[in-house]
Amino acid sequence: MSIRSIYIFSVLAAMTAAAQNAAYPILTPAPRPAAEIHGPKAYGARPGRPFLYRIPCTGVRPIRFSAEGLPPSLKLDATTGIVSGQSPQKPGEYQITLRAANSKGKSSRAFKLVIGDTLALTPSMGWNDWYSFYHHVTDKLMRQAADTLIASGMADFGYDYVNIDDCWMVKPGPAAPEPARTPEGNIRSNRDFPDMNALTSYIHDKGLKAGLYTSPGPLTCANYEGSYQHEEADARQFAAWGFDFLKYDWCSYGKKAANSSLEELQKPYRQMGELLRNQNRDMVFNLCQYGRGDVWKWGGDVGGHSWRTTGDLGLEKDTELPGFYSIGFKNAEHFEYAKPGRWNDPDYILIGYVGNARKNDAPPQLTSLTADEQYSYMSMWALMASPLFYSGDITHLDKFTLNVLCNAEVIDVDQDMLGKQARIVRKTKEEFVLAKPLEDGSLAVGLFNLSKSPRTMEVSWADLQLSGKQRVRDLWRQKNLGVATGRHSAMVAPHGVAFVRLGR
Repeated sequence: MSIRSIYIFSVLAAMTAAAQNAAYPILTPAPRPAAEIHGPKAYGARPGRPFLYRIPCTGVRPIRFSAEGLPPSLKLDATTGIVSGQSPQKPGEYQITLRAANSKGKSSRAFKLVIGDTLALTPSMGWNDWYSFYHHVTDKLMRQAADTLIASGMADFGYDYVNIDDCWMVKPGPAAPEPARTPEGNIRSNRDFPDMNALTSYIHDKGLKAGLYTSPGPLTCANYEGSYQHEEADARQFAAWGFDFLKYDWCSYGKKAANSSLEELQKPYRQMGELLRNQNRDMVFNLCQYGRGDVWKWGGDVGGHSWRTTGDLGLEKDTELPGFYSIGFKNAEHFEYAKPGRWNDPDYILIGYVGNARKNDAPPQLTSLTADEQYSYMSMWALMASPLFYSGDITHLDKFTLNVLCNAEVIDVDQDMLGKQARIVRKTKEEFVLAKPLEDGSLAVGLFNLSKSPRTMEVSWADLQLSGKQRVRDLWRQKNLGVATGRHSAMVAPHGVAFVRLGR
């Protein structure tokens, strides 16, 4: 086949895929025109640190924001909804009421600010570049991502981290255009990131947060400069640059660990966790070490706020189901260890246009997942109280992908302040059922059809430890389904989900 023929074939394939995606059923209702506040109802910060929070709110702009009970060290921009300043010096709980109003209506939401030592009281949300851009990531792309989180409306549903993954550093070696570190030992960003302070300022000016990546080893997974023997300098540099999140990837550290004991597995994360805690800004700490040593049992004890429980989702293969299922099944087993500030992380959300993890020079392509599989993916992650990080191509968002990512009632399940991960109610070859208790006493339930045929699925109140009459709400369609007694049943599409909320 000629190069021209390959090009034409690729273009036609992309057009066919895009047409297919456009034809997928959009279940999430469009946001109402009236102002409506979303986001977490609890938020943690350490005393006296720089504070930044953009109130997630949908509705026709302009919107006017106000807040009752806001501590005097914080200020609210009434036009943007950005809360900034310094967190209060006094530890404790501050009860705040956030308000928003526009020409179509008004909204209020309780917001508990918890000043102490616990960050990430609900799972972090945002975008990470890795699964689309790999070593092609640039300062320009990250700025574009921040712009897109705002313009697409994703930030209005709570997506507020803009995270750079690997490849922002210098790659050491004879071909390197400059040393990986300054004479003082400070890490350098490479030429695609000429000014890290300017980049984080650009992101912060939009009310969003900035995340970064490195490894405790000498090299990152992509063979760029790691933090080994420079941990203190790097933690200090990341804070000085203004970053709010650090992903710490095991990578080459395996060659430096003395053995595979639990002490050695914990050592680099305990060290960096303590260093981050002592910086003059809050940084959420994500442990990326692929579940070694049952990290879900101790990740929070070494300063982590979330931790990968499995290998990379982008590399996962399964003979019967798409890879996210097997990753989700493994992550779901550790439900008892999740709680506010300590989250099991099954990796990123890979829908929409996604790169090829095995051939990362190839341009992102539309996912091969069906519509039902994508709804199942997002439902499973929300039930598991997972960090919600989209890692598809943010420069090619479509209506269907946004409808999956931006359903406020689905996100509310993930962000519920009770902080419980769903337990496994049933797992067979054909069915998977999860149930997540929520702060208001209701129960979120996902009925996942693992078979290749439509299936009537049922779950009893005995299975769910419920009794009496329960109101049933379809979370994807944001629609009440009536009152049920004793059980709930639904016809579920192949690889699809019935995602409901049950309550009195």
